[in-house]
Amino acid sequence: MTFDEGRALFPVLERFAYLNAGSLGPLSRPTLTAMEERLRFDQEQGRGGHGWFTSVLELRARVREELARLIGASPTQMALTDSTTDGCNIVLSGLELGPDDEVVTTDSEHPGLLLPLHVSGARVRVAEVAARPTANTLQAILSCVTPRTRLLALSHVLWTTGQVMPLHELKRETGLPILVDGAQSVGTIPVEVGKLDYYTVSCQKWLCGPEPLGALYVRDPEELRVGIPSGFAQKSLEPDGRFVPAEGAARFDSGWLATPSLAGLEAALAGAPEWRFERAAEMAALCRAALRERFEIVGDGEQSTLVSFIPAGDAAAQAARLYDGGVIVRDLPGTGWLRASCGWWTSGEDVDRLLSALG
Repeated sequence: MTFDEGRALFPVLERFAYLNAGSLGPLSRPTLTAMEERLRFDQEQGRGGHGWFTSVLELRARVREELARLIGASPTQMALTDSTTDGCNIVLSGLELGPDDEVVTTDSEHPGLLLPLHVSGARVRVAEVAARPTANTLQAILSCVTPRTRLLALSHVLWTTGQVMPLHELKRETGLPILVDGAQSVGTIPVEVGKLDYYTVSCQKWLCGPEPLGALYVRDPEELRVGIPSGFAQKSLEPDGRFVPAEGAARFDSGWLATPSLAGLEAALAGAPEWRFERAAEMAALCRAALRERFEIVGDGEQSTLVSFIPAGDAAAQAARLYDGGVIVRDLPGTGWLRASCGWWTSGEDVDRLLSALG
C-alpha cells in the first residue's frame, strides 16, 4: 500500500488536516465497513445462539492475538479492556497497596493514571521531569525511589510534551514492577514490552480503532490478584462467588465489549502499513521543524510523534479557531499549549495548513 492509497482510506482527511490522534485516531473506511457488517450480522443472528457466541469468542481471540503481536507479547499475557484507565485500575486494585507503600510517577501524567494512583491507598511520589531534558529524566525518577517503593507508574510517551521515558533502563536499575501508560506509544512508535510488568494500550488513539477499547499486558498473570472481576475472570464458579481464575491474562478482561467495535479494531489493525512508524516520525520531524521557526516548542520529544508548542494567544481559543479553519489539534488544559499529533497518514500539506491557519 502506498501512502496516497493509505491516506485515501480516511474520509475525515478529505475535510480536515487531522492532527489529533493523541486524543482519537481517524476511522478508516475498512474500519467503518467492518463495524457496519458486524452490527448487521449480530442483528441477523439474534445475538444469543451458540454459533453467535462462538463467533464472539473467536473475534476476541483474534484481536487479543494481534494486540499481543504488536507489542512483542504472548496472547496469554493480554487482557481486553475498555480503556487505558481501565487497565491502570485493574493493576492497582490487584496490587493491594497500602499507606506504607510508595509509588513513583512523574509530573506529566494523564488523569487516567493519576486518579487510579490517588485512590490506590499508597503514597505517591512525583518526579519532576516536565522541565528537564529527556536525558535527565532517568536520574530524576530514580531519585524518588526509596526502600518503600513498590511500583513505578508512568507513561511511555508523555501526553503533554511527547518525551519518551526510559522504561527499560528504570527496570534494569531498580528491578521494581512498572505500570506503563501506553496511550501515546502503541501504534505510533515501535514497542517491545520485554521485561516490563504491566503495559496498557489505548486502541482508539494511534491504532485508529473505535472507542471504547483498550488492552492490558500482564507479564505474569498469576502474580497479580484479580481485583475487579468481570464474568470473564473465571473458568469455574461456586455458588458463594469463589472462583478458579481463567487462564492467563484473560482473567483480567473487562466486561462485555461491543462486537462492532472489536470488528472495527480488527480491521484497523490489519490496515496499518509496515512503514507506519518511519512515516509518522518523518512527519513529526517536519511539523516540529516548521513550528520551531515561529513558535516555542515544548520539551525535546523528538523520539515521538507528538509536537507541543506555545501559540500566540489563548490555546483553547486558538484550537477552536483552527477547527473552524479545517485543522484539528488539541489544546492541553492548564498549560497554554497546543499539541499536534502526527500519524502515518499525515501529509506535508497538513502541516502547511496548520502553519497557515496559525497565521
